[in-house]
Amino acid sequence: MYEAIYQKKLYCFNVSPWRKYLLEPYFKEFQAKVFLCSNLQDAIYQNIDDNSFILIFNIKEFEGLNEFAKQNNIPVVHMEDGFIRSVNLGSSFTRPTSIILDFKGIYFDPNQPSDLENILQNYKFDQNLINRAKKLKELILNTKLSKYNHLRHKTININKDKYDKIILVPGQVDDDRSVLLGGYGFNNKKLLETVRKNNPNSFIIYKPHPDVLSGNRNGHIPKTITQKNANLVVTDISIDSCIQISDEIHTISSTSGFDALIRGKKVYTYGMPFYAGWGLTTDFRQCVRRTRKLNLEELIAGTLILYPIYLSPKTYKISKPEIVLKELKEIQDKYFNNKLYKFYIDMKGFILPKLRRMYKKLTY
Repeated sequence: MYEAIYQKKLYCFNVSPWRKYLLEPYFKEFQAKVFLCSNLQDAIYQNIDDNSFILIFNIKEFEGLNEFAKQNNIPVVHMEDGFIRSVNLGSSFTRPTSIILDFKGIYFDPNQPSDLENILQNYKFDQNLINRAKKLKELILNTKLSKYNHLRHKTININKDKYDKIILVPGQVDDDRSVLLGGYGFNNKKLLETVRKNNPNSFIIYKPHPDVLSGNRNGHIPKTITQKNANLVVTDISIDSCIQISDEIHTISSTSGFDALIRGKKVYTYGMPFYAGWGLTTDFRQCVRRTRKLNLEELIAGTLILYPIYLSPKTYKISKPEIVLKELKEIQDKYFNNKLYKFYIDMKGFILPKLRRMYKKLTY
């Protein structure tokens, strides 16, 4: 995907200096000249022209920007973190090992087409790619990796005989664009209450989003709500361990639903995530553009092989998902087993977000 912006000028919106620093190895690989812009006038002042791309991190509106881009034939591309990201949190200033550049929309906004949706709807998956996807699935199952990988794997003991099934409800960030654009009015509280109402005899595990637990993002549910609607709230155990013990995963649009599909679990979606609408999930919404039926290997191939751009956390060079997974596993093992390294990473994740918030208060 990045070939289109190779050696171009990138006018980056919603990209702070700290995010630019984290993304610097990607920009270096793209051999692109990067300009940070807070508004359209910034871009004009820095001589944006027809040899440029407008790059917007996430989905955010900037006054007059889309109109200017259309009038001057300047492409707009949206950037987001990939689905295999890092050991620690992005909100803790950890560099992503994969990113997404989407020239049509972005994967988490079902209101418009995206490059990922186009791949899943139209790409002709050959047998070599399917075989690669099967091996990648096995690698994920063996390493137990997902988007964030800072929590240990532990056995969760539940007396299954007392319940008809075990359901995992993964929390999300309430003001995240994936929830606002694709959640259809659901937030963590409404999701948990709905799942409990529809499954009165089930054991429900609620796992808050790690960015919410860290205090860096919004999405906290009052304890009175979780006590009433969940049998267990898990905060310090990996998503893999939670998925393994569960029969079903019920989610708004969390990538944990995709993780659960890879692990062979039943997934129910209440919003419209990128992996819904292809015949692999039970969906409460519909996207009329998604008419193709996919198998799991095709979903993995499109989502993890064709769509993202990977960066080796060791060499900081463009890489492949298979290599990145193996390197992330090595970093995770070091994080779990080297106390000094873990202390350094945890302290950085604790201090830097606080400094960032202080900086914002002083400058805005």
